[in-house]
Amino acid sequence: MSTQQRPIPAVATLLCALLVLAGCATPRGDTTEWDGLVRTPGTGFNAVFVKPDAEIPGYRNILLKPVQVHFARNWEPNRGGRSTLGRLDAADIAAIQTNLATMAEEIFREELAAGGYQLVAEPGPDTFIVIPAIVDLYITAPDTMAAGRTRTYTANSGRMTLVLELRDSITGEILARAVDARSARGTGTMTITNRVTNTADARRAIRAWARAMRNALDSLYKGAAS
Repeated sequence: MSTQQRPIPAVATLLCALLVLAGCATPRGDTTEWDGLVRTPGTGFNAVFVKPDAEIPGYRNILLKPVQVHFARNWEPNRGGRSTLGRLDAADIAAIQTNLATMAEEIFREELAAGGYQLVAEPGPDTFIVIPAIVDLYITAPDTMAAGRTRTYTANSGRMTLVLELRDSITGEILARAVDARSARGTGTMTITNRVTNTADARRAIRAWARAMRNALDSLYKGAAS
């Protein structure tokens, strides 16, 4: 008897569930179960929840969905009386989302490929679907690179949270969820903040996420195989 393929939930629907945890940056420390998934320690993320009986070693391929980017609800890019030249419009904000999503996808693909995971474009019986999203994005000093702009100094260039879900590509069954929050350069030292530094901070955070994702997958394979 053939297995009927069930639809994978849309990312927008997924985020409604994930934001319950991600909205507070990290889940409560005593949260050990979520939708039948069990919290797994030592993964490099703030929290990872895994299906207890998932046959992880059977999955060798990964279908990576496009990265979704959502700003924090309280982010006001033009706060503080920014000049007309320095104000961000809808196109600027959309460009930030697109550029960050593109950067994240490139870095995720690099790390997964380096770990020996096969990236595919179609579902299959040995394929994970990985659904990544960056939420609660808050940029302290967004920069339009306008001519004659003044320098901005901050102690922290912002924050963002990764929410990640792994599903079986044929049935749509959820296998794992992860949540992790990152803040950039939170040292308390005032440093110049602009597009270049913001991008560098974002790249470091995403690289750390990608390596944690790769390490978490490696751990899931080893744990399930033992």
